Amino acid sequence: MSTTDLPEPPPAPRGRERRQRVQAAETGLAVLKGLGRLGGRASLSMLAAHVGESPAKVHRYLASLVEEGFVTQAAGSQQYLLGAESIALGLAAMRQAEPIRAAEASLGRLREALSLTCFVAVMGNKGATIVRFEEPWLPISVNARVGSVLPLLWSATGRVLLAWQRDDARLRAMAEQELAEAPTELRAQLDAADPIGRLAESVLAAGCAVVKDTNLRGISAVSAPVFDHAGRVCAALTVLGPTGGFDASVRGTAAKALREEARAVSAAMGFASTGLNRAGGMPTTPTP
Repeated sequence: MSTTDLPEPPPAPRGRERRQRVQAAETGLAVLKGLGRLGGRASLSMLAAHVGESPAKVHRYLASLVEEGFVTQAAGSQQYLLGAESIALGLAAMRQAEPIRAAEASLGRLREALSLTCFVAVMGNKGATIVRFEEPWLPISVNARVGSVLPLLWSATGRVLLAWQRDDARLRAMAEQELAEAPTELRAQLDAADPIGRLAESVLAAGCAVVKDTNLRGISAVSAPVFDHAGRVCAALTVLGPTGGFDASVRGTAAKALREEARAVSAAMGFASTGLNRAGGMPTTPTP
């Protein structure tokens, strides 16, 4: 029998080919994500070490990414940068990211897990404004709904938005006006020497704000910050219920669940938490 009469070897199984393509795609995405997590600029050796692959292998994937416009190489440098296609994808994702959509699932989980009223609020022209509101099966009677504006100093929601934007002159002026118009018993709850500054510091240190019978009699609330892709606070996630009906403390179950969901919403908004300190981003959660 001649060699021309020998049967051809069987083709590689389709399942194997598919797995190889998937693995190649996963590696390419790992390289691209690694470059993003390194700040969008890195050398080949740094990127290879970050993703745990050999420099030769990473270089092959970088070459493909460069060809497709997702990565570029700085002229006269060994540094790789995110390219125009990556930037376009990022901008598209940023346009889709908004707190109401990002917080929807978290509000539902908090309501079911804690049986408390939950809402997300943003800073509007008149103050901290509720934009999405979820009630438990047995709702409590509170004078708060979508569109309600909450005080900066006397609500947990307002305190969160104020604390992480304490250098905003407009918010500071609004808080000072609230302080001047507040009754004596409310002002007595704050530090006499620096009421707004010390309040903001305490909220930043705890990673959330707690009020009891302050904004609404018989009602306690806990609120945590939501950050956008740039590390700016863009919303507050809040739970509230009857005072004494749940543990409204910074180390309580409600606060812990709230901070976890706030981190999830922040991640959906594009925020990459890397243990930033309280001056710039998500603070360290207090130890239970």
